[in-house]
Amino acid sequence: MLRRRPVARAAVRTTAVVGTAAVVGGAAARRGQARAAQQAPPAAAPEPQTAEAPAPSVGPSPEAIEQLKELGSLKDQGILTEEEFAAQKAKILGA
Repeated sequence: MLRRRPVARAAVRTTAVVGTAAVVGGAAARRGQARAAQQAPPAAAPEPQTAEAPAPSVGPSPEAIEQLKELGSLKDQGILTEEEFAAQKAKILGA
């Protein structure tokens, strides 16, 4: 009977060590899977692809700017009145 006792203790210790390693290893694996799931983009909902519409032009075209400069020059010279300038400006800008 004396012989069985040391063997039984060793078996209990081995089982305890192996069991603890399995529990710790499983927890580490679950944490790794959770991190990977958080970092990965969701694959279930792909983003719809839409064609981008051209951006609307902001402000007058270069030709319109040149015409406005000419009108401003004519107004400054006194050839056009303020009302005539405003009317021509509205035509050029399409307002």
